[in-house]
Amino acid sequence: MRILALGGAGGMGRYACRVAAGWPEVTELVVADLAAGAARDFAAELGPRAHGVGLDVRDAPALAAMLAEADVVVNTVGPYFRFGVPILTAAIDAGCHYLDICDDWEPTLDMLELTERARAAGVTAVVGMGASPGVANLLAVQAAAALERPEEIVTGWSLEAAQPDEAGGAGGAAEVSAALIHGVRQMTGTIRVVRDGRPVDERPLRRFTVDYPGVGPRPLWTFGHPEAVTLAGVIPGARTSVNAMFAGGAFIGLVRALRWAVDRRVLTPERAARVIALAERRLPAPAPHTLLPPDGLPPLFALVTGSHEGRPVRAAATLLRAPGMTMGALTGVPLAAALRLLVTGRLDRPGVSPPEAALDPAEFFAELAEHCPGAGPMTLLTTSWEPSAGERYRTAIGAARAALSASA
Repeated sequence: MRILALGGAGGMGRYACRVAAGWPEVTELVVADLAAGAARDFAAELGPRAHGVGLDVRDAPALAAMLAEADVVVNTVGPYFRFGVPILTAAIDAGCHYLDICDDWEPTLDMLELTERARAAGVTAVVGMGASPGVANLLAVQAAAALERPEEIVTGWSLEAAQPDEAGGAGGAAEVSAALIHGVRQMTGTIRVVRDGRPVDERPLRRFTVDYPGVGPRPLWTFGHPEAVTLAGVIPGARTSVNAMFAGGAFIGLVRALRWAVDRRVLTPERAARVIALAERRLPAPAPHTLLPPDGLPPLFALVTGSHEGRPVRAAATLLRAPGMTMGALTGVPLAAALRLLVTGRLDRPGVSPPEAALDPAEFFAELAEHCPGAGPMTLLTTSWEPSAGERYRTAIGAARAALSASA
């Protein structure tokens, strides 16, 4: 199988390429990047079946020519509000299967509108297959399965948990910049969520409280992401769906100040992104194990509220083992796990789908486990009706902390 990795020399694409390069099913891996030198140098590290080329995805004829030679394209070129729809459209026209890590809700909706076109072409396309969205969506499926009637879904993540990678060349630097521009876009203006069965546009960074089974009440702040607009359409009965983040007071203060400045045009989104980049460089990175507090929210989770045996209940799922604690690892390796399912014929769903509609959580997490240090279960499910939820949560998180410390 011939794989084309767009943005393959960047901070996210590198992780997916490193995993895929060793598969016997892959006959050719093309690392395509705007930074041609970085693409060639990185491909040289991956072995004889990989080669690197320079490609500007805005060059439609050049992109179409490369897609025509590929069986599947992995797209890690952001920001997706610029590049998601045109690249997916080109892939469908070329009859090329497609995976990406799209984390903008606006192009996600536009790409899902292409499902009939993809189905007619026999193309399987999964959009938003990273950490959040991606892993978070499949955690939500697990949590919802514990309830008889899911009603409200919250996906959440720590703003401080995913550390930026050291740029691996020009491609890596460009990718990190795209991620920050995405972040500014999704915490300013308005975002789309689902409330009472209807899509609603509202201001981001709305504070609310969740009661996480095994942890207790904790504050969250809404943030624009695709999960909020896709999960309620896939999980039966769910009428409310939001995505949210959490962080320490200093980080929350910074993002709220930047939202105010961008919304009032005191700062452009690009300048706000540079402020965040400066803060990331100057603030000390927390030790990985400290991101798993035994009495706090886990760094990535899904919490579903609904009913079970006729009473109101909550169920939450989180990841216990991860492929790393950098943004690149947490995003690129899950993308590779989904790609593995496609390459081996276990992902075959013509059309355009979010992860929760296309992937089986058990198969996905089993594949992801191959790239996560440690042993034991990949996920932890706690519920509000189990009396020992707190003790079980603390025990599991404690073991995960120890494993992270040992692998650091």
